[in-house]
Amino acid sequence: MTETVLVAGTESHAGKSTVAAGLCRLLARRGVTVAPYKAQNMSNNARAVADTDGGWGEIGVSQYVQARAAETPADTDMNPVLLKPRGDGESQLVIRGEAVDHVPAGSYYETYWEEARRAAVESYERLADRYDVVVAEGAGSIAEINLRHRDLANIETARFADASVLLLVNVERGGAFASLYGTLELMPDDVRDRVFGAILTKFRGDPTLLASGIDEIEDRTGVPVLGVIPYDDPGLPEEDSVSLPSPGESATVGTGDDVPPDRSVTVGVPRLPRISNFTDLTPLANEPGVRVAYLPLEADCDRVDAVVLPGTKNTVDDLLALRDAGFDERLHEFTGPVVGICGGYQMLGERITNAAVESTADHEVVDGFGLLPVETRFSTDKRVERVTRTLDGAGPLADADGTVSGYEIHMGQSTLTRPVERPVGGESAATDRILGTYLHGLFENENARTAFLDAVFRTTDRTRPGVDASHRSPYDRAADLLADSVPVSDLPCDL
Repeated sequence: MTETVLVAGTESHAGKSTVAAGLCRLLARRGVTVAPYKAQNMSNNARAVADTDGGWGEIGVSQYVQARAAETPADTDMNPVLLKPRGDGESQLVIRGEAVDHVPAGSYYETYWEEARRAAVESYERLADRYDVVVAEGAGSIAEINLRHRDLANIETARFADASVLLLVNVERGGAFASLYGTLELMPDDVRDRVFGAILTKFRGDPTLLASGIDEIEDRTGVPVLGVIPYDDPGLPEEDSVSLPSPGESATVGTGDDVPPDRSVTVGVPRLPRISNFTDLTPLANEPGVRVAYLPLEADCDRVDAVVLPGTKNTVDDLLALRDAGFDERLHEFTGPVVGICGGYQMLGERITNAAVESTADHEVVDGFGLLPVETRFSTDKRVERVTRTLDGAGPLADADGTVSGYEIHMGQSTLTRPVERPVGGESAATDRILGTYLHGLFENENARTAFLDAVFRTTDRTRPGVDASHRSPYDRAADLLADSVPVSDLPCDL
């Protein structure tokens, strides 16, 4: 019999993705076959993985990360329903890895709910046939009473998967015990009875200070608090843009490495209103001496050493937003390395045609920034594929060679208007300091990441800090957080 643990939360960002990844890695270390699962996800951070028909499809990045932690290949059964917000209250609906429609929330539930639930059940059953344990991740709060009748990731999953529920409570924001108590009170009785324990997450300080509260909440609810996980970011890719600053605000990540500012470099990333797959920047932020600064569209580039234009769920509208803010003029004046990935690549070109296919506004032709000799034409066809490319060093990757692997998820085809280098094969393009590519996951490849960062450090005349050879992978760090803080014998799995 397959055992299923549903990692649910009292709220969003309670640490569900990290704890699920940690649990996957712990089980895999002990020889248990384990698969991650999230029935319904909402995220623009997606990955291309194998589908059930031998092709490729999309899933949310968290399930891809958890599959890596579980040491098993990711596939579309691990996230059968994915909603990708694209602005104006509308999302692209992906079922079984394939984009099927653009829908407002109301239309999704009216038109697609039954199909989505059926896909979720079928995917779960296929996983249950193949694995000893399924680690399911919930979404948001498991006690949203207005959504209870259609809560696919929490209530429905707990029921059709006969899951044991592990409830996470975020201590960082305050009110943790009230949140835990209220969540248990508002859960449906049959799902409440499935809760075998709770974990307090993101705690800063001395955990003994929580002891009296833990004793009382256990007496009041009968639910044991299994452990307290300290605040620590293992460096796993984020699931959605809630972790980013709001548009118009700034934030810098990667500052916790003790490298002083005069030995560090900063990669600037415009905080696009419809940003997607910004997990492409995580490997850079994890490098010693590298800061990734998310910038308001109106920000100057004089305080950054390189610029990366990230992916976007709506290239045309985000390009127009950047132009309205004057960012294109400032980018023309910038003299450091520039990389555009996917939608960011399309923006760097000369023009986009048939633009109304993607834009929520009525535009047939939109001028790009004109920094690369590229023209992109949109169509309704969507490319979703895992790929491996041969590096032919040029531009910001001048010192790179070998191969790189990643994935492509995009609409539109880009062609050169004059010959230039194509360092990442396919539809890539580069000048002496500017690179455009459709390859998401480029910087997850050490050869590409090293070449890019070496180029950035060279432009600043700074020496790149060495990498600690004892550095643990983020998957191991997530597992260590769980193992060090929670008695694994209390978890209902064959550990």
